[in-house]
Amino acid sequence: MNYPVVCFGEILWDILPDNVVPGGAPMNVAYHLRKLGIRPALITRVGLDNYGKRLIQLMEKQDISTDFFQMDFELDTGKVTMIPGDGEDIHYDIVKPVAWDNIQWDDQFASLLHQCSYFIFGSLSTRSVNNRDLLFRLQDLADYRVLDINLRPPHYNRCILERLLAHTELLKLNLGELEMLTGWFSDYRSERDRIKAIQDRFHIPTVVVTKGSQGSVMTTEGKFYEHPGFRVDLADTVGSGDAFLAGLLFQLANKTPPDKAIEFASAMGALIASYSGPCPEYRVEEVQKLIAH
Repeated sequence: MNYPVVCFGEILWDILPDNVVPGGAPMNVAYHLRKLGIRPALITRVGLDNYGKRLIQLMEKQDISTDFFQMDFELDTGKVTMIPGDGEDIHYDIVKPVAWDNIQWDDQFASLLHQCSYFIFGSLSTRSVNNRDLLFRLQDLADYRVLDINLRPPHYNRCILERLLAHTELLKLNLGELEMLTGWFSDYRSERDRIKAIQDRFHIPTVVVTKGSQGSVMTTEGKFYEHPGFRVDLADTVGSGDAFLAGLLFQLANKTPPDKAIEFASAMGALIASYSGPCPEYRVEEVQKLIAH
């Protein structure tokens, strides 16, 4: 079977103050893509424990392929304790090492990557040397690479990030991450100058910046496209950026004009923020309804 999108990296349990839900950015993106009718492949690893078994069962229930899920006989399934901060801020305690830090090469990956249209990965998955080397190898196999920056101290390194950025066709990051990254090599103050600086330095065709309640901005083919966002009753922001990315890729895959693509992505992100947890039950018609209103 061919998979148009391949996601790589962490799958885990988000331990919220009042709930425990499945999470991990690659899994969240895969979940929302499947909702939109795209069949993704997810390369990840879980422990031989009840948490791992439950994740496999949940993915199968959502009709998300587990063909590339690996089982680890020593390390536990990943967990993250999430502590709400001020406003939209959330603090993360990401347990290490866990099963998804130890993804192993499989000869099936070569054909999987050659045949896909989008290869999605995040910076968090490079916190282990094993995954870092594997991801670099997978990057070299893919034609279109999508980097979802996820800067969670202390799980990132400037040299590794620059290696990832230099092999990326679409970069998605938030405003704080944009300011941090560009602060390493420029003194630009304006938002657009920062975006252009990172795009030019690493030769990235498309850069997308999410700004929470302030909307989002995307630059591609020399033009900027902005959207002010949608107003919703906020439940939490967990996973809203992943839903945004899934919505954007869905529209780009369908050759939707950039302004309409970012509008749909913004509606996806806003809708998920109105629900609790990163992968709630919802209908795609709700996204269209939000745009219409």
